[in-house]
Amino acid sequence: MIIYTPNQHWFKDIGHLARSWTMIKVMRAVLMIGAYTLVVTLVHNYIYEWSLREVSGLFSLLGIVLSILLVFRTNSAYDRWWEGRKQWGALVNNCRNLAIYCDVHLPQNDKMTKMIIARDIGNFCLAFVEHLRSGTVVEELKGLSDEEIALYKSKSHVPNHISKQIYQTIHDAYKDGRITGEDLRNSHLMHKALLDILGACERIKKTPIPFSYNVYLKVFITAYGLLLPFAMLTTLGFWTIPAVMFVFFAFIGVEMMGEEIEDPFGLDCNDLPTGLIANTIRENVLHLMDVPHEHWEKVPEKPYEKVF
Repeated sequence: MIIYTPNQHWFKDIGHLARSWTMIKVMRAVLMIGAYTLVVTLVHNYIYEWSLREVSGLFSLLGIVLSILLVFRTNSAYDRWWEGRKQWGALVNNCRNLAIYCDVHLPQNDKMTKMIIARDIGNFCLAFVEHLRSGTVVEELKGLSDEEIALYKSKSHVPNHISKQIYQTIHDAYKDGRITGEDLRNSHLMHKALLDILGACERIKKTPIPFSYNVYLKVFITAYGLLLPFAMLTTLGFWTIPAVMFVFFAFIGVEMMGEEIEDPFGLDCNDLPTGLIANTIRENVLHLMDVPHEHWEKVPEKPYEKVF
């Protein structure tokens, strides 16, 4: 995710467009429509004169309709992005709450159980990040023995397995009399919230914008861009080229920005910083449960892709 300070660096923020993969795709499409408009303009001026000036008002009406569709498109995409951010904010809170609750209610001399719970909460978040991308990489989880790594690799849903391990550890403490039944019920609510958040993010990930709507909007934008030069040639002449490029830039740019943020858990430059959030949760939990620093393993942050 691009981190910036609002209302401070106007031209610096605009300059970042040159390094955005989405904007590079937009500019490629704009240059293609510009080349097409140039050809249409040359043919109109030197070979055959054509014009759709009589129906130019129709293009204004279609532009309004297209704008309304794009507003709906971007609002839907941003709702998914914001819902994802709220879920990860809830994950932060519930992981901290669970760590504090376990640390306080477990016996103070039960350091091993606290270390296991802290490790598993941190690994749950790390596994969660990659589960929403291309799949959990077990070797990137921390504090596991060779037997545990082999066991994790045999699981098709690693975050689910880790959440089961967390609850199993808490339940074992209850059976051994280290925590009370009330403690078990209270910790269950916080543990349940982790799976609720996991399910909500999977819903966002696995339910994209309907394909037919997505394709229809692309066809609409493409057809509008291809026909627009004919409605402007007689009035604008060679100025039709920059005019069409500017209109196409506005429409296709909004569409591609919506495409980028509708899946907020990847590694595009405007996706959520889930890796950073997971590392923050892990460090917070290790601090809260007083895990000695010699048991910490630094987790390298993956760079965002598609940023030049």
